[in-house]
Parts: sequence; structure tokens; C-alpha cells
Amino acid sequence: MTAADTPRRPLLISMHGRDNVAIVANDGGLPPGTVLPAGPTLRDPVPQGHKVALRDIPADGAVLRYGIPIGYALKDIPAGSWVHERLLKMPTARELEGLPIATIKPEAQAPLEGYTFEGYRNADGSVGTRNILAITTTVQCVAGVLDFAVQRIKTELLPKYPKVDDVIGLEHTYGCGVAIDAEGAEIPIRTLRNISLNPNFGGEVMVVSLGCEKLQPQRLFPPGAIPIELTSDTRGTGSAGPLGVPPLPGGETRSGSGGLDTICLQDEAHIGFMSMIDAIMGTAKAHLERLNARRRVTVPASELVVGVQCGGSDAFSGVTANPAVGYCTDLLVRAGASVMFSEVTEVRDAIDQLTSRATTPEVAQAMIQQMAWYDAYLQRGRVDRSANTTPGNKKGGLSNIVEKAMGSIIKSGTSPISGVLPPGEKLRQKGLTFAATPASDFICGTLQLAAGMNLHVFTTGRGTPYGLAECPVIKVATRTELARRWHDLMDVNAGTIADGDKTIEDVGWELFRLMLDVASGRKKTWAEQWKLHNALVLFNPAPVT
Repeated sequence: MTAADTPRRPLLISMHGRDNVAIVANDGGLPPGTVLPAGPTLRDPVPQGHKVALRDIPADGAVLRYGIPIGYALKDIPAGSWVHERLLKMPTARELEGLPIATIKPEAQAPLEGYTFEGYRNADGSVGTRNILAITTTVQCVAGVLDFAVQRIKTELLPKYPKVDDVIGLEHTYGCGVAIDAEGAEIPIRTLRNISLNPNFGGEVMVVSLGCEKLQPQRLFPPGAIPIELTSDTRGTGSAGPLGVPPLPGGETRSGSGGLDTICLQDEAHIGFMSMIDAIMGTAKAHLERLNARRRVTVPASELVVGVQCGGSDAFSGVTANPAVGYCTDLLVRAGASVMFSEVTEVRDAIDQLTSRATTPEVAQAMIQQMAWYDAYLQRGRVDRSANTTPGNKKGGLSNIVEKAMGSIIKSGTSPISGVLPPGEKLRQKGLTFAATPASDFICGTLQLAAGMNLHVFTTGRGTPYGLAECPVIKVATRTELARRWHDLMDVNAGTIADGDKTIEDVGWELFRLMLDVASGRKKTWAEQWKLHNALVLFNPAPVT
């Protein structure tokens, strides 16, 4: 950051010594005639977050930010000019051949030891940060009935089970009217299956089905899909077993994750609407009793499974919030935790930076395969990665997807990338993983839940009230102005980095410590307090019939 003493002290942020543009950090931007620290005088009014040319850029010349070309000038751009998307030609996408493969071999970082949180240990070894009864649906047709039942459960049953945090319906728009055997149809099915087994749900699987839908319960949960719970360690003595699960009265064994409880609305036994509701509530009661017996136990920070994501991004995203999240990502990896970064179109233009960080050639090749699959998917719709950027992104100073990608990948930190996860699959390893997802906030969050995410970090510059009922979402503001206006929606203000009040490291540690508190239930995120929850959106690349 540089500054000069002028009537409106201009604050500029440049990311690399090669850059020929910088972004304006001043609230409200800067007026024409402002003398910049680097020498030129502003020729145009430049909004906050937007780029100004530090020197003359000739037509067809590269516009450099983050030290790489984010575009090529469509005409001469004099120094002091506002540089926006209408003046740039976007670079072509990097070919997926001839990429650097596992070339970066960073020195091993010292393990980060001694950090813990209070979580719910599950029978399969996973750990939840919340204790939630989640009721799965096989088809959208039952959503209204389930919503009615969930409201009754919350009002009449949940107060009797104070150790249960919430009751939610895993509603979606899939299940029928789809080509369920088509290529790609396996993605939404395994996504819903794995969400139902998220660590925050304690292994209690309950399904509401209509009866005539294509996605039958037996298809959603084939034999062996639900782990058989170990019961021998949860009986008898009146004290918690090694899994942190207290015994039930009378030495009963738990059976929630050893079987599948299904309520089929078309069953002849249901006479009228209230019969369906009574059946759902009666089944839910048994699951609530088992969940209410669970207790938090101290577990190492390595049990965190964190998904990082950005939405409503602006030019500050890659300057403040995402670098702070990247620093925190490195702390988590050092602590032995699992971290996922995602959003294929928002990392596609940095593929060479990612393949070079892969731990093995096989990991690099898996990333390339996911990029190639998504390129082909977009081509079928006759679009490319440029369709990603939104009007809000551009209003916030991001000219195109290349510039956006350079700021997005910083969330992944500097750790080696040790795995690649196809959409809808369950994460089974520690360290840093690229979880291939669309960039849509809702689809990305849904797929990260399916991977086993028990804590979510979401950065935003334009602002979004995004939240998930299934998992705590910590929201990080890129700008102090946003954090000030949305003081009861943003959990962390990374704008203090641009203000010069804190460093990236400061905010990274602040986020790390907050994550342990939120995971332990000692603190709630703003989204949790207000109960701001976005719907699940399953990624279905197969045809709808």
C-alpha cells in the first residue's frame, strides 16, 4: 500500500512488482485530477476496488495484475486512466498440456500441535461440530409435507431434547423427471447420499419418500451404503465409551446408522395428511432420543474438515480475505486437518500454479482431468469460463474471470495439494484437497457438505447473507466498509488488512481461533444466530426429462 499527502489521500494497492495497474482502496473511489503516489494524475473517476493504469499501456499490451496478464488493451490506455472490462480482451484459457507437474517441493512446515475443539465423535471415526437431526428426501414432491412435519417437530419435540441443535429437512429439486440412468446422473445421487452421512448428523439416517419417484430409497442407499454402527462400546456402565457416546438407559444398543428408517407417503397405511405427519414425527422421536445422548468430547484440530469458498467477490477478495483464509488454510494443514478448495471455473486460469503444487504426478493429472471434464461440460452449453463473472463482480472491480481466478486460488494457501475429489464424493484424507465443484455458491456448498465438511469459511466483498443449515458458515468480509454496514452478518473483517491495521497473518490467526470456538459450539456464526440458510442445490449434469 502506498499513500501521498493530497486533499484526498489516495490509497493504491499493487500485488506484484511487474504490475502496471493498481486498485484504488479509498472508500468511494477517487476523483479525476487526483495525483497518485506513483506520479500520474487520474484522468477519470475511479471507483473503489477498480484499477488505474500506473503507466501508459499500448494497444494489445498486457495489463498486468498479480504479475500476470489479466487482459490485453483494446486501445491505448494512458497512465492515470480507469482500467475496466470494456477496455480489455480476455486471454485465452491455458492449454491443459505441457503444464508443470509436481515441480514445487516446499520445505515441510513444523506441525501445529496442541490445538483442540469440543466435537461429537461418531462411530465411523468422523467428528461433528453440531448435533443435528437431518431428514433426507428422495424427491421434491415430499418437500411441503416434510416442511410441515419439521415445524411441528421443532415446536413440539425438540424442546424435550436440549442436546440436539436442530432438525432440518434435506430438501432438493431432484428425484424424478430426470434421466436417472444417464451419464452424470450418479453425481446428484451420491451427493445426496453422502450429505445424509455428514458428520454433523451423527449417523442417524431417516428418509421421507413419496413412493413412485425414480430415486427410490433403495437406490439412494444400496446395501452397504450406511455403515453398521459399533454397539459393543456404547452399552452398560453409565459412562461414555471410547467414541464419546454415552450409553442409553438399560444398556440398549444404538441402531440409527445400522439401518434405514423410511416413511413412504404413498403407503396404504396412511389415511390422510396427519397420518403422514404422525409417522414422520414418531420416527424422528427415536432419532432425537439417540442424538440427545451424545456429548461433546475434546478432539484435536486435525478432526476439522473445512470447506473454503468465495461469493460476491470483488477486487479486494484477492488482497485481504482470501489471502487471510489461505494463511489459515496453511495453519489447518499444519494441524493435520482436512481443507477443501473448489470452484473449477475460478481456478481454471491458474491451473499451472495448481499442478505445480501437486504432491505427485497422479494428483496433478487428476486435476487436469477435472478441468478437461468441465471444459467439455461448458462447451456442450456453448459457453466458456467467461460466463462466471457477475455484474457484482465487475462493479467490485473484477474485469474478468482471469483476474477473479488469481484472487480466488489464494484461499488454498501455499501447502502442497495432496488430493483431488470428484463432485459428490466423500473426502477420505487429510491435508489440502481440490474438490471439483461448479463455482455456484449453493452447488459448491452442497458438494462440500457431501464431502464431509463440518465447518465452512465463506469470503465476500459485495456481501451475501449465505448460510447453511447443515454446517456453521463463517463469513469473512473483504472490506471494512462492508463489515461496518453488515456488522451483524459478517463474522470476520479482513478489510483491516487494506486499512493497514492488521496483517494477513493477524487475520489468519484470528480466523483459525474463531474456527475452534465455532466448532466447539462456544460461539455461533451470524448466519446461525439469524438462521439464514440457503437451500441445497444438487449438481445434475444429466438431462431432465
